[in-house]
Amino acid sequence: EVQLVESGGGLVQPEGSLKLSCATSGFSFGTYDMSWVRQTPGKGPEWVGSIKSDGSGGTHYAGSVRGRFTISRDDAKNTLYLQMNSLKEEDTAMYYCVTGMYGSPGYGAFRGQGTQVTVSS
Repeated sequence: EVQLVESGGGLVQPEGSLKLSCATSGFSFGTYDMSWVRQTPGKGPEWVGSIKSDGSGGTHYAGSVRGRFTISRDDAKNTLYLQMNSLKEEDTAMYYCVTGMYGSPGYGAFRGQGTQVTVSS
């Protein structure tokens, strides 16, 4: 059974930082490109960024988070990470890890249950 379990969300003040984790099981994590997406009530999912599975650690980010967010992975631990710095109120959303590279076949085939991030003073 494929499982993706996000954690690390919470309430943070503007300009603060959070690091999200996505623990996975049930598939060969190291062979999958992975992504983070976020969603707010009443809106569709917004792609945050993706990381390649080829060992290069190559990443791509949405313009709204580039320079503030960093995606990384630990293939030995089957875990995906999202380091979020300089958080803004507009970053408030439910954050999900998903399998696949944004725009590629198979993107979003599996998704976790999400972790809530709230940025507020």
